[in-house]
Amino acid sequence: MGFPAETGGGRARHGDAGPARGHRRRGRPHPGARPVRVASAEFALQAAEQGAEAAAAEASRAKNEFERRKKLCETGCISREELDTAELLARRTVAERRSAEFAVEVARFELEAARTALSYSAAQPTTPAERVAVRAPVAGCVLRLARRSEGVVAAGETLIEIGDPAALEVEVDVLSSDAVQISPGTLVRFDRWGGEADLLGRVRIVEPAGFTKISALGVEEQRVWVITDLTSPPEDWQRLGDGYRVDASFVLWQGEDVLQVPAGALFRHGDGWAVFAVDDDRAVRRPVSLGRRNAHAAQVLEGLTAGQRVVLHPSNRIDDGTRVRGR
Repeated sequence: MGFPAETGGGRARHGDAGPARGHRRRGRPHPGARPVRVASAEFALQAAEQGAEAAAAEASRAKNEFERRKKLCETGCISREELDTAELLARRTVAERRSAEFAVEVARFELEAARTALSYSAAQPTTPAERVAVRAPVAGCVLRLARRSEGVVAAGETLIEIGDPAALEVEVDVLSSDAVQISPGTLVRFDRWGGEADLLGRVRIVEPAGFTKISALGVEEQRVWVITDLTSPPEDWQRLGDGYRVDASFVLWQGEDVLQVPAGALFRHGDGWAVFAVDDDRAVRRPVSLGRRNAHAAQVLEGLTAGQRVVLHPSNRIDDGTRVRGR
């Protein structure tokens, strides 16, 4: 039995998407200005390469630690929770390594753009460079065209947006009261996305800042973006694309052989909860002790046994000993 938080609407996006930017034609600058930009881009590339090496080393270490803890868990030396923590760390370091690799590609792109701008500014007036190649910072497919016609392009202006179809992430906006119960590693189920089966994922980031959103009823709500990664096999969601809508449910707790009762059968009785159980066609008030619960069902710790019938949505006409009939 799983207890999800409020089901939230989400959208798929490319986690490694990035814009390709244009460069404006300029006149001949002060001597030395362009070389400084090229040198700065070269230093940035070196820093990115060092960061990628560090991220790769950390990912390798996390992977080895996960494999070691996996063997310890199989022999019962450590708990399953410790193994899950190591697995989450291994997944996170792999994502950080991939991000660092993309940072290297972006730095190379910036260096090439700086060199292109330098060569263009150094062109002779009699032989102007009419065309300048703009290379994408990362490999992928074109998601959006920011410009469809020729014209003057400002420095840094977005030309197209590019993303990797195999690097989808899902961002879900949830109520801030639900977000405080969600942590990195939480299991997520995605449904109503258009496929036959539900998809699975894991929470990667719960953003620390919220935002105000007006609900369909005109009520202001404080909501938070939760970024999740798909863990289902890629072949299961290969037709899911950037900006597609999905519904997400966050599994905050789950257990096996859980005795549960519909939330609509519960009512307040004194300082606790109770239900009307059906015994010999009569309603019998039974105080119950509850565990986990959500908007649909509640875990029963004491007061009922498996298989007992209860009155759903009892009205004020139902009292202890009232004769009832099943529908």
